Amino acid sequence: MKSTTIEIGGKSVTFEHGEIARQADGAVIVKQGGTVLLATVVAADKANESLGFFPLTVEYREKSAAAGKIPGGFIKRETRPQDREILASRLIDRSVRPLFPKAFLCETQVMVTVFSYDDDANPEPLAIMGAAAALHISDIPWAGPVCGVHIVKNGDSYSVLPTRQERETAQLDLMISCGKEGLIMAEGLAEEAQESDVLTALEKAQQAMQPFFDMVDAWQKEANVEKRICEEPEKPAQEMQDDIIGAVKEELLEAVLTKEKKKRSKNIKKVLSAHSEAFNEKYPEQEKDVAKILDDLHYNLVRDYMINEKKRIDGRDFASIRAITGKVGWLPNVHGSSIFTRGETQALVSCTLGTPDDQQLVESLAGERRERFLLHYNFPSYSVGEVRPLRGPGRREIGHGNLALRALTNILPAQKEFVYTVRLVSDISESNGSSSMATVCGGCLALMDAGVPISKPVAGIAMGLIQHNGETVVISDIMGDEDHLGDMDFKVTGSKEGITALQLDNKIGSLPFSILEKALQQAKDGRVHILDEMAKILSETRGDLSDLAPRIVSTTIRKDRIRSLIGPGGKNVQSIQEACNVNININSDNGEVQVYATNMQDCQKALKKIDEMVGDPEVGKIYRGKVTSVKDFGAFVKFFGEQEGLVHISELEKGRVQKVRDVVNEGDAIIVKVLGIDRGKIKLSRREALDAKESDLAN
Repeated sequence: MKSTTIEIGGKSVTFEHGEIARQADGAVIVKQGGTVLLATVVAADKANESLGFFPLTVEYREKSAAAGKIPGGFIKRETRPQDREILASRLIDRSVRPLFPKAFLCETQVMVTVFSYDDDANPEPLAIMGAAAALHISDIPWAGPVCGVHIVKNGDSYSVLPTRQERETAQLDLMISCGKEGLIMAEGLAEEAQESDVLTALEKAQQAMQPFFDMVDAWQKEANVEKRICEEPEKPAQEMQDDIIGAVKEELLEAVLTKEKKKRSKNIKKVLSAHSEAFNEKYPEQEKDVAKILDDLHYNLVRDYMINEKKRIDGRDFASIRAITGKVGWLPNVHGSSIFTRGETQALVSCTLGTPDDQQLVESLAGERRERFLLHYNFPSYSVGEVRPLRGPGRREIGHGNLALRALTNILPAQKEFVYTVRLVSDISESNGSSSMATVCGGCLALMDAGVPISKPVAGIAMGLIQHNGETVVISDIMGDEDHLGDMDFKVTGSKEGITALQLDNKIGSLPFSILEKALQQAKDGRVHILDEMAKILSETRGDLSDLAPRIVSTTIRKDRIRSLIGPGGKNVQSIQEACNVNININSDNGEVQVYATNMQDCQKALKKIDEMVGDPEVGKIYRGKVTSVKDFGAFVKFFGEQEGLVHISELEKGRVQKVRDVVNEGDAIIVKVLGIDRGKIKLSRREALDAKESDLAN
């Protein structure tokens, strides 16, 4: 067994191989603190060329036993992956996928399993490192190494592989993967971070990775495992290439330059289909070569045009944003709604406000927590003119929804100021790239339409990259073809003041930071333009919540009176709920009582009953009451709900009273004034309330 411990950002991380999972092509154990995980990689012996793509599967799983827990629910074993596991799988996938050779088509599976969990050692960056190390020492062809780290910024200090406390208080939180030459993948959220802060975090993260690169290179050299030969397929004869390209190029370029996506796709398909059929007859038994030449021509034609003509196939320059339109309040019976359209991408977003009871319970290795902000992203097949079975959300939808949620999280008011649970649902009705960023823009407008007091508007933009024939261009607001045929998808969201979330993927391996710096500045310019366009749709949050939204009010009672409010078997609180048509939530820790209703009148009615039942009467106020018992020294009176006080014999009448029963008896309704409250004992007076008018009564 080989074991090596290195320092990454001042934290000790141990890597081991050679003892566990020895039948896998590569297997590495990673340890930091009490977190232990196993990363394995296996690739099939033969390529599956019929698929036409690289069949890579990445699975990240967390064992409940890792945190000393038994899975909840009826089935006491791990079943389908949770959203957090899917998101972690995507982080690993996006870190390693760009470095596989294009010609490698063997089915490959990367599996990472967390066997022990430590709150202060986030397993996600360790999973990226483990997968990369396993690939690097295996015989699978792969142009690594890659290192993944988690970096946060608190104040002016940056921390690599942060503790849980550092993560929870961070103003900038990034997961970053780099190769030796530059950035491969990034994802994170921030509290309006500056572009310079993001670049500093990237640089510090890469500096911390060097010990890992040195270690895995040494492991690979020591293991001396020969990588599988992955030969590029022979290129078709040059004469054949010239023949096909010469016949197709001009016609295909004309189709590529069609402005509308649907017509462009139809025209391209028509040209390629017609020429494919003709050249398959001319070059029998070379169908694959014909298809490859046509695919490469389409790919290079778009990129050549952009580099040579200094503009894009839809006519825009590299920094221009597509036309933006939208509306709010278009759905009559929802709390907030918007339509956001940018070019041929459109998001229909609804905002629903719920009570704290509607919060999402999330179970994880770190324990249970409740989410008060939910965002669900849907990408139906009709949005791209396709027919597909209607199934649950896929990994892409979960990932896009999580990015949009992160973008909007930090503009929501604090829970103490706004107790509502908020759910946004984005349905993409039309897509030609950047649909997740349309969700951010439409989501922000829907929040404002619902009257949610956000701190400031937020917008999102997707940046692209073309590196071709020695030239590099960064493009703003990419459409579908630019995403498909380009080299980078870099999504940035934020306000005019700073960045709230970002996500970067690329297809070419390591990106130099100079490209990132240009992309961030260009994204800021585009973001400001989009925010100006959004302000034309709705310039500020509506002053009031929708009339259809639930009303929530709260009060605080003494903790020793919680039992009285609840009553035997919940009788008291249930009676208030039924009488006032409300729901009541009682926090036994601090005595806070929240009342939910469809209108404010019912809420106020319930609050009054709660106050009467367990609230404190006010000294000097006059109340109706009923005599509960008579003693020689006075009468006990129940008033203000369940409150009870004593009217001393001297406080019954203005004159002298010989016997209490000469004035009151059990069951008599009387009016009393509160004279004082001493250590919970209430002193009352009938004498001082004898001249009170109906308008003087507090109840």
